[in-house]
Amino acid sequence: MAHPNDKFGKHWLQNLIFVGLICLVGLSSRIGQAESIDPFVGMYHGETIEHAEGELQARDLDVVIDKTERGFVVDWSTVIHKPDGREKNVSLNIEFYSTERPDIYGSAMRSGLFGKRIPNDPLKGEPFFWARIVDKTLTIHALYITDEGGYEMQVYERNLDDDGNMDLVFRRFRDGEQIRDVTGKLTRQPKTYP
Repeated sequence: MAHPNDKFGKHWLQNLIFVGLICLVGLSSRIGQAESIDPFVGMYHGETIEHAEGELQARDLDVVIDKTERGFVVDWSTVIHKPDGREKNVSLNIEFYSTERPDIYGSAMRSGLFGKRIPNDPLKGEPFFWARIVDKTLTIHALYITDEGGYEMQVYERNLDDDGNMDLVFRRFRDGEQIRDVTGKLTRQPKTYP
């Protein structure tokens, strides 16, 4: 083993420290950064199918994802076609922002006392949302606390395929039991300018 004071030992030790610093710099640049929303930014349109108790119900779905200074906004609307011919419209607009935890985004859905955007309060019956990006999948979770003190969790997985289109899997759970399963395909729409 080389002694740290001889010429070969000093170079070996300096090289080892140099390589270690390069590795630390590479790792530290990754720490605290979430995956980029850039591949998901755009407008999507498609149809989903609800798999509910042996019957299939179609839903029209539009999703718009925009990048913001502190994260991104997801705006989606759904038209649910009822078997009797009625239609139900549901829409949500949620701002997500980077957190100190890599790949996890918090939500800001309402204005607080001083006008700052803050998350909903699930103890008041409001849904609490958060998102994460892993590779080509943007997952949004929504937690609801029921009036009985139980919980409902909704999970939206939006996965980009090789063509930039979106596969959607939506699952709904109540107190740990899955009660809804919706899948669909959304096509990226060409960008329109005003």
